[in-house]
Amino acid sequence: MQNINIILLPQQAANDNEIEIALRKQLHLTAADRLAFSIQKKSIDARQRSIKIQLSVNYSINSELEKEEAITLPLQQVGNCKPLIIVGCGPAGMFAALKAIEKGLKPIVIEQGKNVRDRRRDLAAINKQRIVNPHSNYCFGEGGAGTYSDGKLYTRSDKRGNVKSILNTLVYFGATSQILIEAHPHIGTNKLPVIIEKMRDTIIDCGGEIHYNTSFQNFLLRGKTIEGVNVKDVHSGHTQTIAGNAVILATGHSARDVFEYLHREKIAIEAKPFALGVRIEHPQSLIDQLQYHCDVRDEYLPPASYKLAFTSNDNRGVYSFCMCPGGIIAPAATAPNELVVNGWSPSRRNNPFANSGMVISINEDDFAPYAKHGELRALQFQKEIEKKCFEAGGSNLTAPAQRVMDFWKTKNHQPYLHAAIFRGISSAALTDIMPTAVTEMLKTGLKNFGNKMRGYLTNEAVLVATESRTSSPVRIPRLADTLQHSEIVGLYPCAEGAGYAGGIVSAAIDGERCAAAACDFLTSTSN
Repeated sequence: MQNINIILLPQQAANDNEIEIALRKQLHLTAADRLAFSIQKKSIDARQRSIKIQLSVNYSINSELEKEEAITLPLQQVGNCKPLIIVGCGPAGMFAALKAIEKGLKPIVIEQGKNVRDRRRDLAAINKQRIVNPHSNYCFGEGGAGTYSDGKLYTRSDKRGNVKSILNTLVYFGATSQILIEAHPHIGTNKLPVIIEKMRDTIIDCGGEIHYNTSFQNFLLRGKTIEGVNVKDVHSGHTQTIAGNAVILATGHSARDVFEYLHREKIAIEAKPFALGVRIEHPQSLIDQLQYHCDVRDEYLPPASYKLAFTSNDNRGVYSFCMCPGGIIAPAATAPNELVVNGWSPSRRNNPFANSGMVISINEDDFAPYAKHGELRALQFQKEIEKKCFEAGGSNLTAPAQRVMDFWKTKNHQPYLHAAIFRGISSAALTDIMPTAVTEMLKTGLKNFGNKMRGYLTNEAVLVATESRTSSPVRIPRLADTLQHSEIVGLYPCAEGAGYAGGIVSAAIDGERCAAAACDFLTSTSN
């Protein structure tokens, strides 16, 4: 079996016969030669006016193509095995639980939110009744923030771990095999819940436990060593202790109660730079025109996306984040009296608007005025901005928004054109709401992006505030070799909430790493 790269037109790449014709021509094969092939990778090259599709293809001539092994997971019964406590049932927590099962540990998962299906009622309450359940929302609940915020599966670096292994696991649980091929794989918010349910059923069938509507309260410590956790039923208030000598803390970037508990108990945490800005929304047809150099997008091309970044002379960056072609802007607050927006796309990405986070790096100088909050100073800065945006929108989860050119030129804000946001938007001057350092850098970035993508800077686009949960404003320090907390033996700070991941795939990888490290620790202490 050999590999070859070929470049085709979009309509050719969508037809196996056309792919075979191109392969035969490039390999100089005759009609008598038998050709077997399979596509390994697929990406779009939109740099020139004529859009091309790049394919990486495995092939074999006059012999059968080696069959790829069926995807399997090394599952086993662990109901009577040593426990591994996992706080959080997002991608890090779920993949940590699967890795624990593989290693012969019993995962006990603590999740303050509801199961993935019941979460929908709480999302409906946000969208229709303007009620935020602080335990179950777009960020909290089975599957974590990624389940109902798009389901993008790409990460910037393979150095974190085995990306293909994570994708294979998702395929095993029902994701399309196309995610193994596409350069920017995506499942879609409408399809992820079913996959999450299958993962959960497997964890339970193997003897693991998942406790929903159960909030972490505190660690049970003997000196500086973990002996378990205390948890509380969020409905009844009943508390209980779960014993165990290892805890993976995978609570996500919005678990402020956990950060506050650690700070209160003087368990080491660190203020961490993060990013803050807006969601920018354009008509998807305009993004298609700009990216594909066309009047109307070719039916063989997907809705276009983009990735933009600019760094100023003082090293402050502005960049697009979580770009959602054919997407929706969603209200993603996790508590009353705050305003947060996020974006998601269905699997077909067939909504009329495209949106993306457009965020600015926030550094120590920005949250220095909150120094009295100690290591929570960046978190407090984040909370204050979200509260201000909530009030500017009318204190009812309506998001403050402004047309792009009006914002850029600091003109009086005009009524908005559109916004594919569930709760709606209200016209506002964002310079009166957001920090000056953020708005000035956003203006600079928009000018730069308008030069890169002629037509991007337009009053057909709307800025919606505030996109503030790109990453955690707190880091929970851990040792590089053992992945344990720098002070607490048996505690494994994990993934986005601890500052060690950014997205579904990287969080899943970190969950697996922490579970494997915890297994080594528990094995060594039992000998």
